Amino acid sequence: MNEADVSSAFCRDCLAPATGSERRCLACGSPRMARHDELSRLSIGHVDCDAFYAAVEKRDRPELRDRPVIIGGGKRGVVSTACYIARIHGVKSAMPMFKALKACPDAVVIKPDMAKYAAVGRQVRAMMEELTPLVEPLSIDEAFLDLTGTERLHKDTPARTLARFARRVEDEIGISVSVGLSYCKFLAKVASDLEKPRGFSVIGEAEALDFLARQKVTLIWGVGKAFAAKLERDGITRIGQLQSMDETALMKRYGVMGRRLFHLSRGHDTRHVEPRGGAKSISHETTFNDDHGDAATLVPVLRSLTEKVSARLKAKGLAGKTVTLKLKDREFRSKTRNRQLSDPTQLADRIFRAALPLLENELDGTQYRLLGVGVADFAHPALADPDDLVDIEATRRAKAERAIDALRGKFGDRAVETGYTFGTGHRGRPQRDG
Repeated sequence: MNEADVSSAFCRDCLAPATGSERRCLACGSPRMARHDELSRLSIGHVDCDAFYAAVEKRDRPELRDRPVIIGGGKRGVVSTACYIARIHGVKSAMPMFKALKACPDAVVIKPDMAKYAAVGRQVRAMMEELTPLVEPLSIDEAFLDLTGTERLHKDTPARTLARFARRVEDEIGISVSVGLSYCKFLAKVASDLEKPRGFSVIGEAEALDFLARQKVTLIWGVGKAFAAKLERDGITRIGQLQSMDETALMKRYGVMGRRLFHLSRGHDTRHVEPRGGAKSISHETTFNDDHGDAATLVPVLRSLTEKVSARLKAKGLAGKTVTLKLKDREFRSKTRNRQLSDPTQLADRIFRAALPLLENELDGTQYRLLGVGVADFAHPALADPDDLVDIEATRRAKAERAIDALRGKFGDRAVETGYTFGTGHRGRPQRDG
């Protein structure tokens, strides 16, 4: 990347880099500047569509652009979404419709069209998944994204990639989104709410403690009205008060929730972005017609399974760092063995070479009816399988595998086979893919 690509400030409209504290972009004159000391290093994003249902209706009915719009039922129903003009009048989601119309009598009320909103939501989601496979949907109109390692893919920082995405949503779909960027999921979601609509807010590690200290305890995920009232009875209304408390004391007083209060109040959130609604692994397994315990039979099967797992990882644009071997003996007792890799992988060769010693350690005469292998701990494929400067043969095998993939893509899966599986055809039947 060139120097401009890693700038800590840029224009959100034209993406031109900014070099000083100018309030407007020197290239296009826009006042929408993104500027933060950690801007080029943060990679966890939260994207939330602005007043989603109302925004879709205003897009489809331009005459409503400057009118207050409420999406909801009749007089006895409740508000699903209110546009920002209606919100200025005090209309809120889940408010009874009669109260909403009393607060904003000139509002245009539209019944929800969920099929239309779902279709638009899928369009936005598809655009997200072009940025990274690590997209965790929270609802029809919001999701977490992990763009760690995507600099090589997009030739840009995660911050600028997200800003470009927000602009593309407006240009191509006709609605706006707000983006939160941070180093963890909790603060990325908090950030996305700070400057709605069309927001782009950043919370870095250096400022997290001070920022959180000033906030109400209700900012913490899981602290609703009832629990906030309980904290208030104990004299706790601000997150800063939690920061001065011991984890053990908080757990004694509030149980498991006390641990969450301790960590989130300090900006500690180790949760990963879980793609595609929470899929955490890709695996294949085979159940044999007859039980087997010899390497001559099991090793070719293992190789075949790793190739299937690898193919699915590549197809889905995922890489994984943990390889898991699964065995089930004739008494239906299961064993699982794991190995952590130094770098994420998509390659069948690396998955196989990680799983092979796990299998060999279990070849003690036990007869097995099932063998499976899987990969978990997903990461972006841009981080996967760097050249091995120590093991030159590993790099050569990786290049050979990619060449085999190209041939199989052109001539079919059986066009090329490895020495492990050539001419074998293991005696098994697929049972279930994970």
